[in-house]
Amino acid sequence: MFACLYASELEAGLSLTEFAYSFSPFVEEATANLVVIDVDGCELLFGSAYQLATEVFDRAKRSKADGGLGTKVNVALASNPDTSIHTARSLKGVTFVEPGEELTCLGEFPVENLDYSLVEIDGKQAEEILETLKLWGVRTFREFAELPLNGVSERLGAEGLQLQKLARGKTARHLKLKQSPPVFAGSIELDYAVAELEPLSFIFARLLNQVCASLNSYALATNELHVRLQLENQTTHERTLTLPYPMRDHKVFLKLLLLDIEMHPPQSAVKTIWINCEPVKPRVLQNGLFIPLAPAPDKLELTLARLAKLVGEQNIGSPVVLDTHRPDAFSMKRFVLNTKDPRRRGKNRQSAIGNRQFRQCLGFRMFRPPLRAVVEVEGGWPKHISAWGKQRSVYGKVSRLAGPWRTTGDWWRNDRWARDEWDVALESGKDQLTLYRVYRELISGHWFIEGNYD
Repeated sequence: MFACLYASELEAGLSLTEFAYSFSPFVEEATANLVVIDVDGCELLFGSAYQLATEVFDRAKRSKADGGLGTKVNVALASNPDTSIHTARSLKGVTFVEPGEELTCLGEFPVENLDYSLVEIDGKQAEEILETLKLWGVRTFREFAELPLNGVSERLGAEGLQLQKLARGKTARHLKLKQSPPVFAGSIELDYAVAELEPLSFIFARLLNQVCASLNSYALATNELHVRLQLENQTTHERTLTLPYPMRDHKVFLKLLLLDIEMHPPQSAVKTIWINCEPVKPRVLQNGLFIPLAPAPDKLELTLARLAKLVGEQNIGSPVVLDTHRPDAFSMKRFVLNTKDPRRRGKNRQSAIGNRQFRQCLGFRMFRPPLRAVVEVEGGWPKHISAWGKQRSVYGKVSRLAGPWRTTGDWWRNDRWARDEWDVALESGKDQLTLYRVYRELISGHWFIEGNYD
């Protein structure tokens, strides 16, 4: 038995499909204001099929706050879904069509009301058939149903027979069930607030198992995990784990989440936990026969997470040169997995190198940290330099120099910088000259040797 629900007027924000799910899990959404549900097996909850239809009709009139729609709906019960659809669209209130009596209910409906989309007939072809029936003087479902089968088959073809069967109410098909959207999330509200990491780990493991099971069922993975904790002091603690590549291993997720919670602990005990993820397609990797295997990405991510816990997140990653004139300015960014073909990149690099004109240039070896120096100045020019460090010492008379080059910037910050630079050649004995870069900080007035040229 099937029940069709039709709402001619439905307020914005209300869903007839969600309302139908409260009566049966088997729901077909024909249009936004028309759904069909399979009511077989609902007798234990609502009584007979007619009692169920009456319950649907009464509950729909209730307000949204009481679980209703705030409007009247037409409810039609029939032995097949197509009959219930035609009945609900044409008759108001609750209608029950006994099996075998379909034509008694549908007989007086205009033939133009036939919903040819239910039997998957092309619209243009269906209109031609309905126009032919009109020329024959066929006006109702009953008149169409009483035409001889052989004559309909010869003149209207197989499509005409399907429409005639639809007019008789004798079609049989399965519902096109509306699949609920996949949910890749989980939440749990605790009876008592938890302030320790060990009991929280068991709850995290349970929720991550649910999320990863949903990902596996749809053959998906995730590269971003969102965690939100409702704390005892009525505040929320949110964390986002960005993964280097899509994965769905709940054990790896659990270890990464525990390490992140240890580095960023919540300020109070936890009352409620929400975990959700962004589903993406899993990464497909084809290894070459002659390319050595690289470390597993999940193991590398765990290693990086442990290192970040030890030395701090700002001290681990890949160095990136900043777009500034500040000397030796760089920042640390998260490691990003390179998915480009290394062989193709190598060919492009070789072609670029082949087209480039080579010229001689000096290499620069930077001292880290720079050597603090004592400089004798004459007329504003360095004349003699002496510097000592744990690993090297530099001293000598300046024979040649170039400069100064004044650079300054970030004057609005506390760590502003301003300095004068020279390239100097020092006499190191045996008629040998060594080139160094020397600079003086204008703010403190201190001299430093930044490095030497090879």
